[in-house]
Amino acid sequence: MDENKLIAVVGVSENPTKFGYKIFTDLLNAGFKTVAVGARGGSVVGKCIYKSLKDLPNKPDIVVTVVPPGGTDKTVDDAISLGVKEIWMQPGSVSQTAVEKAKLAGIKVTHHGCFMVAHGVW
Repeated sequence: MDENKLIAVVGVSENPTKFGYKIFTDLLNAGFKTVAVGARGGSVVGKCIYKSLKDLPNKPDIVVTVVPPGGTDKTVDDAISLGVKEIWMQPGSVSQTAVEKAKLAGIKVTHHGCFMVAHGVW
């Protein structure tokens, strides 16, 4: 199971109505080790929102994207440079370019399902 892996949620905002916020906080509440990444930075539920994957203090095991497809392209570039091994692209964040680039780099890509549903959080 993935509860012991560090999960970076990319697309977290301080706005509780946004999916990035909901996914991040629901993963925390379900006991997952989770860090927040969002271009604007800030904080959510007392946790820092890092501005990019490269700003994280530790390399994540899994990256979950909750950004528009263009943001997923950038996230995959950062994930490749960090040596991330697994990416989940949430519905709405899928970029075919990012899928192919990640696969070519040897990253396990899931882009046809929801991380939250697959792991029993939702």
